[in-house]
Amino acid sequence: MTAQPQSQTSPTRKRAAALISGGLDSMLAAKVVLDQGVDVEGVNFFTGFCVEGHTHAIRRKDRSREKRNNALWVAEQLGIKLHIVDVIDEYKEIVLNPKHGYGANLNPCLDCKIFMVNKALVTDVLGRGYDFVITGEVVGQRPKSQRADTMPLIAQESGAGDRLLRPLCAHNLPPTLPEREGWVDRAKLYGFHGRDRKPQMALAHSFGFTDYAQPAGGCCFLTDESYAGKLADLWSSRGVRDYDFDDIMLLKVGRHIRPASHYKLIVGREEGENNFLAGYRKRFVHLTTLSHTGPLTLVDGAPDTDDLILSARITARYSQGRNADEVSVEVHHLSGAVEELRVTPLSPTELEPAWQVGA
Repeated sequence: MTAQPQSQTSPTRKRAAALISGGLDSMLAAKVVLDQGVDVEGVNFFTGFCVEGHTHAIRRKDRSREKRNNALWVAEQLGIKLHIVDVIDEYKEIVLNPKHGYGANLNPCLDCKIFMVNKALVTDVLGRGYDFVITGEVVGQRPKSQRADTMPLIAQESGAGDRLLRPLCAHNLPPTLPEREGWVDRAKLYGFHGRDRKPQMALAHSFGFTDYAQPAGGCCFLTDESYAGKLADLWSSRGVRDYDFDDIMLLKVGRHIRPASHYKLIVGREEGENNFLAGYRKRFVHLTTLSHTGPLTLVDGAPDTDDLILSARITARYSQGRNADEVSVEVHHLSGAVEELRVTPLSPTELEPAWQVGA
């Protein structure tokens, strides 16, 4: 997917690929180089783990939030072309077997950055190659991938070498090829360092940027402790470290409750999540409440009769009949058969804390 630029590429000007996450840092980095007369094109990689555009569009509590793809929005503000590249399949190896390990959760940040810089070098659709790559990295900002000792590692292992330019912290690093060759003026780059975002916000103000993604907000679910716990539980329950796109999506939605190792419930928390989960009804045994308004519950695994009774009681627990003596719950089997169960909602004391996945 490509956002169209406002100007055409000049054959005599240097060309740079800017990694555009949609955040403030990547926006500023691209702007700094763009203002020096370089033809900049944005590249955004879709891994499936990005926060924006999924849960924000599903849940009622997020309905007031503006729905936009921040990477596309940034490209529009800068007037540059943006290439959105689907890397879901390729990225799986990074998530499952990161050479440099994980961060605080299941975030392979260092391997991720190496992967994306490398991909940016070969993404060019014009076929003549980018002269260099731009990132919004700042030394000392991230504990895993943005340290003084990892910055050279990213340049080396990505294959970019000294064609990797970090405009926001360039003064803290050795001059790169674009600086030495005069493609960009090093004096017009910056020396930001550490986790303080005030310098970036001041620079944004100087450029006239007043609307941008929240600084330091992060955009990857793999950095989230709850999500990482759900993914780890998925691997443990299946006995294999693997996933597909539907797994990624379902881990973002609903309460995940595992009463036993052989099955798990995904319980919708509101109307928007119920509607989303309804798209998976044909793939899972699922439960709905009849006598009271309640959630849609997917059952992932191989539940037996007693398991389905407990699942019905849990579903009733999260319905408007949670305090009723009895709630009618329909069980929809994969065969198409439907049975009605009349159950007593599970009490709060019966719901084991250990069952809550990723809590």
